[in-house]
Amino acid sequence: MSHDDHDDHTHAAHGPDPLHGVESADLHVLVDQLTTALHGYVDTAVGVRAEFGSTEADEDPRILALESEIGGLNARLYDLLHERLGLHADLTGMSWGDEDDGDADGLAEPLEVDTFHLGFLIGPPVGTSDLSLDSVLDLVEQGGSDLAGRLVEAGFVVDGWGASRGAPFDFDEDEDEDDEDGDDA
Repeated sequence: MSHDDHDDHTHAAHGPDPLHGVESADLHVLVDQLTTALHGYVDTAVGVRAEFGSTEADEDPRILALESEIGGLNARLYDLLHERLGLHADLTGMSWGDEDDGDADGLAEPLEVDTFHLGFLIGPPVGTSDLSLDSVLDLVEQGGSDLAGRLVEAGFVVDGWGASRGAPFDFDEDEDEDDEDGDDA
């Protein structure tokens, strides 16, 4: 299945039923390739840093090439997990755990945040199609996941994101639902 084929979310991996019999061997092979690339990065970084200062080391072509390779392997792992399991895995984010200077979500205070919205006016598919307007939210969620990842890669802190139909995502409503779920436990 190609990247374009699994973006429509009609594959069983994106369905509500549990998946059985998923072959994981090629997932492990890709993780092994990523591990090897990370070890290579560390070895190269130690060597480059022994030759140059930190600024020059950050821009060394060997470091940049390995970072590009690791980024490509991360993307392949994301695509394979998405294709096989329907997961939107956030494997490249960074977290330092519970820090004294952060809030419950691990964000440093004070943090200046703002909300941004991207809206679409979407009509039903033209011609014969198995798709309905109900399937649009899955596509918007995938795009949101991709965009959130790009923002994080650009250096922004993405405290949360959401997709909704008919109105901008209401972050306060989502927190209220989380509180309600927590009260039932």
